[in-house]
Amino acid sequence: MRTALPRVALIAASLLFAWPLAAQAQNAADPAKKEVLPADVKYHSGPSPLAAVPMVESRNPKAPPMTQAEFDVARRIYFERCAGCHGVLRKGATGKPLTPDITTAKGTDYLKVFIAYGSPAGMPNWQTSGEMSEEQVDIMARYIQHEPPTPPEFSMADMLATWKVIVPPEARPKKKENNFNIANIFSTTLRDTGEVALIDGDTKQIINVVKTGYAVHISRTSASGRYLYVIGRDAKINMIDLWMAKPDNVAEVRVGLEARSVDTSKFKGFEDKLAIAGSYWPPQYTIMKGDTLEPLKIVSTRGNTVDKQEYHPEPRVASIVASHYKPEFVVNVKETGQTLLVDYSNVDALKVTTIGTARFLHDGGLDSTHRYFMVAANQSNKIAAVDLKEGKLAKLIDVGKIPHPGRGANFVHPQYGPVWSTGHLGDDTISLIGTDPAKHPAQAFKVVATLKGQGGGSLFLKSHPKSDHLYVDTPLNPDAAVAQSVAVFNVKALDKGYTVLPIAQWAGIADDGAKRVVQPEFNKAGDEVWFSVWSAKDKQSALVVVDDKTLKLKAVIKDPRLITPTGHFNVNNTQHDIY
Repeated sequence: MRTALPRVALIAASLLFAWPLAAQAQNAADPAKKEVLPADVKYHSGPSPLAAVPMVESRNPKAPPMTQAEFDVARRIYFERCAGCHGVLRKGATGKPLTPDITTAKGTDYLKVFIAYGSPAGMPNWQTSGEMSEEQVDIMARYIQHEPPTPPEFSMADMLATWKVIVPPEARPKKKENNFNIANIFSTTLRDTGEVALIDGDTKQIINVVKTGYAVHISRTSASGRYLYVIGRDAKINMIDLWMAKPDNVAEVRVGLEARSVDTSKFKGFEDKLAIAGSYWPPQYTIMKGDTLEPLKIVSTRGNTVDKQEYHPEPRVASIVASHYKPEFVVNVKETGQTLLVDYSNVDALKVTTIGTARFLHDGGLDSTHRYFMVAANQSNKIAAVDLKEGKLAKLIDVGKIPHPGRGANFVHPQYGPVWSTGHLGDDTISLIGTDPAKHPAQAFKVVATLKGQGGGSLFLKSHPKSDHLYVDTPLNPDAAVAQSVAVFNVKALDKGYTVLPIAQWAGIADDGAKRVVQPEFNKAGDEVWFSVWSAKDKQSALVVVDDKTLKLKAVIKDPRLITPTGHFNVNNTQHDIY
C-alpha cells in the first residue's frame, strides 16, 4: 500500500507540529525529557550490529498488515538508523518511545508524515533528505505499530562459543621483543573496516593493522601497559600483546550483540588480573580473566530508573573505568541512571554499590587526582561527580545541552584552581567544573566558568598536565568549516577566546570527503596533539599532528589503510588516565 505523501501531508501537516509542541511543553515540566537536537541524533543514529541478528517476532493484530518481506526490510532499517535513538525495544532514549500503545493511536498517515518530514524537536526528515524512499517510509510507519522484535539473550555458553585464545599466556614473550616505545604507541580506530591501526608515536609509522570487531568504540591499556583491549560495536573484544615483535591479537571473545565499553583492573595487587566489558544488548556487564578474556561472571543491569523508580528492560551499559582507590570497576548504566561500583576483589561473591546519579549516563573520565569520576548524563544535561574514595555521589551539576566530554579535560584554572571540563553536542559552550574541595571548597563541583566555543556538535576535548592548551573538536557541527577545524584555548588566558586550527586543510586531502576533525589526543610527552580527519569509507582520510607549543602543523600521516579513522588512544595516557 502506497499513499502519496503530498496529499497525506495536507491532511496531517498540523499534526506534524502538534506532537513536537506538545512534547516541548511536556519537556518543560519533565527535565529528563529534553529536546532532541540534530547533532545528537546524528551521533546516536549509527548502524547497530543487531540489524542482522535473528529475533523473536510478535505481530500486533491492531496494527496495519505487513508481509514478512516488508517486516524484514523495516527491521533492518530500524536497527541501522533508529535503534540508537529510540532503543532496541523502542522504549525511548535520545528519541521518544515508539511502542505500539503510542504509535497505533497516531495512525499510519500521521506516522508517515512524521518520518518523512521530521520535526523541529530533532526527528530527521528521512524522506525529504533522500535517505528513505516513499515506500520505505510507508513500511516504517506500519512497522513501528507492531510489537518490537526482541533480540536473543547472550549467555555464558554463547560467550564461550566465541572465546579464542590465539596465543596462550605461557607461549607469549617473556620480555619485550620489539624496539618500539610502547608508551607512545597510538591505537587508532578504523571504524568501517573492523580494525585498529597501531601507530608509532615517535616515527609516525604504522606498526600493524589489527583485525577487530566492527567500529571499535574504545581502546584501553592494562595497568602494566603491556596489553591493549579494544571493543567493537558488535561486542567483540580483542586483546593485543604489545610485547610481541609485531603486536597482534592474543585473545578474543564476544560479550553480547552490541557494546561500547571495556577496561581492566588497575588497583594495586590486581594489575592485569581482570577485564570487564559492558553491553548495550543484552543489557549486562561481563567480568573476564585479564590474560585470556575467559568470561567469569555475567551481571544483568535491568532494573529501575533513578528518578521515577520505574522498571526499564533495556538499560545499556555506557562507560566503564577502573578505580585507582579501590579494587572496583565504575559501571555507568545509561537508561536507569545508576552508577555501579563493582568490587572485583572476590568475583565469586561480587559486591556492588549502587549510586543513583542521573538518567542517560554516557561518557566521562577521572579528575586530576583520580578520586572523582565525572560522568555525563547527556539527555539530563548534567554531570555527576562520584567520589570513588568514599563510594558516594559528590554532586549533580547542571551544564549545557547534551554534554559529551569523552574523558574530559583537566587543567588548573588561574582563578579557580583544578577544573575538569566538558563540551556539548547541543550548544557551543564548554563547562569548567571545580574539582578541588580541599583547597577550593567554594568552587568544588560547580560550574566555575563557561567558555564559548566554535559551535555545537562537540564530541571530545583534551588537555595535558604539560600543556597550556585546551583543544575542543566539533565534528558533528553542520557547518563544514567548523566540523573541519578545532578551537584551542590558552588555559592561562581564557578570557582571550580561542584560536582556530584548520586541521582538515592542513591534512591536504584533495577529494570532497566530509573531513570531520575528531578526538584530540596527546602523545606521552605532552608536546604533540593528534587528530583524526575522518571521511567516508570511499574517501581519503588522514591523521594530523600539531606541535602543542607553537600550534603549528608538525606531521600528516596518510596511508591507504587509514580508512575512516575516528578515535585514537595513546598507550601511556590511557594506561595512567592522563587527560
